[in-house]
Amino acid sequence: MSLIVTGTIGIDTVETPSARRERVLGGSAAFFAAAACPFTPVRLVGVVGGDWPSEHRALLEGLRGVDLRGLETRPQGKTFAWGGRYLENMNVRETLFTDLGVVGEAAPTVPGVFADSEFVFLGNTHPSVQRGLLTQLPKRKVAIADTMDLWINIAHDELMKLLCEVDGIVLNDSEASLLTGVRNAVTAGQRILGYGPRFVVVKKGEHGAVLVHRDGVAAVPAYPATEEMVIDPTGAGDSFAGGMMGHLARMGVGTGSSEFQTLQDALTWGTVMASFTIGGFSLEGLREASPDAIAKRHASFRAAARIA
Repeated sequence: MSLIVTGTIGIDTVETPSARRERVLGGSAAFFAAAACPFTPVRLVGVVGGDWPSEHRALLEGLRGVDLRGLETRPQGKTFAWGGRYLENMNVRETLFTDLGVVGEAAPTVPGVFADSEFVFLGNTHPSVQRGLLTQLPKRKVAIADTMDLWINIAHDELMKLLCEVDGIVLNDSEASLLTGVRNAVTAGQRILGYGPRFVVVKKGEHGAVLVHRDGVAAVPAYPATEEMVIDPTGAGDSFAGGMMGHLARMGVGTGSSEFQTLQDALTWGTVMASFTIGGFSLEGLREASPDAIAKRHASFRAAARIA
């Protein structure tokens, strides 16, 4: 099934307690595509500026099954750039700078050849932009959106409209609490269901993720990573979404009685793909994730988590 992602393509500068990398490939759509393409072909819609390094394009072009016909270059503009520093325990991150560049301009247009996309992931951006992109995808079967605290605070009304138009939403536990005023992740997820979507995925970082669906609730633990495995957590959440959506598109699941179980399985694949991401800077960890390595890690994760 056709899977499309819209989101940022960026230039990251990342500093951890042990290393620093400057001007590496980043952005939500990049991590998502790299995590989803082992499962199914991915169509990418995004925008970069004239300063986007040619080696970054080559890196995306080297991802098997990623279609870049929706990646727009604006020669006079600047590519989205982000810089961050992780503290000693790697669970706390400080943003050093954010330069929206072309992301702050008009949204890219979905190419006509992508209009028949059936599985849609709307990466984190302004809800009005997400809604505009959604209108260009009339053949969609499943549409899932990502969001963040910024949009909950400054674009609440537009976000509420978006929630009426998507099938699912992915957000972390603090964002779910901010949106609903409820601290408990399950209760917050259930309240969000009342806003419109069929299901909610609440990410809880090192404590895993919770699926709140109209047919029930399920929880998946985080991958049991050792301290040595965690090189750079940047992009882990986007990779989680990529693995999850890649599995859904591979299975062709839409509305129906099997959706709840398939979504539970999808969360395990998302967790495994995120575990590869944290093993390197930028896409280094994901590029090393061969189909055999993914299958082996998935099997060991399910066994460790006692998932049948």
